[in-house]
Amino acid sequence: MFNIQQYNSTGVNKANMDIEEELTVKAAWLYFLAKKTQAEISGILGISRMKVMRLLERAKQTGIIKITMREDNVRRMKLENQIIEKYNLKDSFIIPVSSGAVITEINNAVADAAAMYVGSRILPDSFINIGYGDTMGKTLNNLAKNVKNPISCISLTGGVSIYLPNTQSSIFNARLYLIPAPLLVSTNEVFHAIIAEDSVKEIMRMVSLASFTIIGIGALNDGATILKTGALSKNDFLFLKMQGVVGDILCHFFDKYGKTVASPFEDRLITTPLSVLKSLSNVIGVAAGTDKRDAIRGALALGYIDILITDEDTAQWLIENKTD
Repeated sequence: MFNIQQYNSTGVNKANMDIEEELTVKAAWLYFLAKKTQAEISGILGISRMKVMRLLERAKQTGIIKITMREDNVRRMKLENQIIEKYNLKDSFIIPVSSGAVITEINNAVADAAAMYVGSRILPDSFINIGYGDTMGKTLNNLAKNVKNPISCISLTGGVSIYLPNTQSSIFNARLYLIPAPLLVSTNEVFHAIIAEDSVKEIMRMVSLASFTIIGIGALNDGATILKTGALSKNDFLFLKMQGVVGDILCHFFDKYGKTVASPFEDRLITTPLSVLKSLSNVIGVAAGTDKRDAIRGALALGYIDILITDEDTAQWLIENKTD
């Protein structure tokens, strides 16, 4: 928010100073409030563009222009910087969540935020890797709805339905490159047969071409996509919890310290290996909510996430509860 205040100076050659003062106020008004360009202001005031630049700088230095931010925005900016420093990230994006928001609203909010974050940074005809999960499906649909230029999205796992346009998507400006397979297959032999297919190998080779990789962070709760789709059962979850598992990335499971835990279905999952994920740049982890806090912390400890998008309360918890 910009506040323009009349600033009076005293001293030698007061008339000239008053003229300079008036020009400074006008230039500041035109630039910050009327949204004129420096070139337009130059024409309006009849002065050079270099003079406009000097006046705008003077407006900031003398207090004619005071730039302030809302307190809640300042708080989130501080949280973002703390998260970046504490977990050695490239960036973070913290969203506000209203008091009493249910998990569906929170997931929708972070999916919107992830689509906004990536959409504002990608170039035309960009390739983007998309991970598994309900939040990832929403992110993809939001992104494909809002981008001006077509994007190319590469699935990082099997489970085709997650990546398809939803019934609310009247616009879907994306080309999909999907692994034509379920997430979990019946035997290790079927697994090897599928990944040996040329069409599957071609998609897996495309993963390295992406400018951004967006992944969800799963938790072992009743809302987990991998449970709701029937890929794993509640007994499978119970077994994993007994081994100390708190969450997963691309269906690779880990404990609260970020240590991977081998699962009995590892050799039947059609998914991108963690070694490949580690080699990628701009990996964005997207997750929020109280029930995912341990999973998010464990995922950050894994060290494969470059950018975290989450909610404000979870970010504060992560600052106060890092596992060393």
